[in-house]
Amino acid sequence: MVKAVVGEEIQLKSVEDRLSHSRLSCQVGLVIGKISTSLDRGFVFDLVPTPLNDAGEAASWIIESKDDNNNKKKGGSKSKTQSDSSSSLSIDKDWVAEHARQVSKMLVGGMKVVGIYIWMNESLFKNSTLVLCQTVKGVADAAPIRDIGWDERLLIHISYSPSRWTCRNCSLSSNITSSSLRPCDFKMGRVFSTLQKFRCIYNFDIRFPIFHESISNPKKFAGILRDVISSHAEELKGAKALINGNLVNVDEQCSFDGVLHEVEFLIPFMQHTSFQAYSEEEVVGILVFTGSVCSYAYSNSKESISQALADLKGDIVSSLHSRLDIICDEADGQLDSDSVADVGGEVSTQTPIPHLQLQSLRKGCSLCFPRRVFVPWLGDTYICDYLQPSETLEVVKDHCVELMSMEALTDTSMVLEPEAESATSMKFSTNSNSNSNSFWATAMPVSPELRPLSLNNSGDKGSVSGKQLEKSSSNISIIAALLVLFISVLVGLFLFAFRT
Repeated sequence: MVKAVVGEEIQLKSVEDRLSHSRLSCQVGLVIGKISTSLDRGFVFDLVPTPLNDAGEAASWIIESKDDNNNKKKGGSKSKTQSDSSSSLSIDKDWVAEHARQVSKMLVGGMKVVGIYIWMNESLFKNSTLVLCQTVKGVADAAPIRDIGWDERLLIHISYSPSRWTCRNCSLSSNITSSSLRPCDFKMGRVFSTLQKFRCIYNFDIRFPIFHESISNPKKFAGILRDVISSHAEELKGAKALINGNLVNVDEQCSFDGVLHEVEFLIPFMQHTSFQAYSEEEVVGILVFTGSVCSYAYSNSKESISQALADLKGDIVSSLHSRLDIICDEADGQLDSDSVADVGGEVSTQTPIPHLQLQSLRKGCSLCFPRRVFVPWLGDTYICDYLQPSETLEVVKDHCVELMSMEALTDTSMVLEPEAESATSMKFSTNSNSNSNSFWATAMPVSPELRPLSLNNSGDKGSVSGKQLEKSSSNISIIAALLVLFISVLVGLFLFAFRT
């Protein structure tokens, strides 16, 4: 449970001033911030209002019960002095959750959708706790916060009658009731001035085998790639890190000099052992997932370095998932159930790649992932967005205005574009109708001598003999090198003893 919450005073006062000068009787939106379980404290960066839906309607409105003629959506605009004794709050919970899902993709490490806020008077709030808790639960499901063990979200109430701010913890238990809300301390202060910024350029090369035995229970491309990303996330968790070129004690606080700190993750070199135990007959194809991810993370100066590195690793993984989500969303929009065809296992131009079943393909395919760009946000912080190869920065400008309630960017040169075009891509190579050597070169480009041997093809015996000769000559070279090293050590010791 978060015991205290600190909000960025300058930004929150600006939000309060904007709401006070509006004629809105209610408004719902997202709380963007950071939760530190080690400090038992939450930090609020900004409050982002949920935009109008596709029909031009507000996400929250007040329903009057006095008169049937007033049982309509008021769009959140009415006289603030109107009695609310018999009124009730209604929220488009699905639309708020969708807003949270899209906004979460634009946040970098250490920034999360940590709850919702509501602008309304005190009496109406007391009658609306259940619908507010349900909205919080929908937001938490749409924008989950993983790996911190926090099963709550924040509900910030900005009351205009009387004028005050209150913050509550909302439990995410399966049984949502009005008693799910518990108060916590809330105050305003300087939040951005205490942040440390970390940046990492992370390069990866993942090669994943697709097996024949999976044909009976095939999975689509998107499902397989999600498993690959999740598997690599576990490997990334154990990676050591260099910060500004130095090994550091990860238990210390983030009290570095300077503002920006460069991080490099060191993952142990893993030979392609997953391929060594399999023959060509067992593997249908190879999924090659390579690329470069630019990642940012923000950490409070009182948090440990290990937490900052965890936020950075989490940002790398969530960025890969976000790119895949964007591709799948686009494919779902293009997919027409009547146009899906399976032409003898060939790649159909009518079937989007995320919907392909790789086990049944007889031809390779490739796909470029969106690239990540970074947009200046509040203070010295950045948020991000993703661009498809055919998109321009105009798309980013529109997203920032619509989703983050930002002013339109006037100078696109402030947008950081550290990732090159097609920096992250996926390629699937099949074992059928392909040259064996080129196939295993794709599977294991570093160590070709580790490629599995197929004993059923013609000429296998000669191939095996050749491999054995290569291994024998390699072993002789190693023994010779060790012998030379041993003799050199003996000569050095002899010369040292002779001189003394």
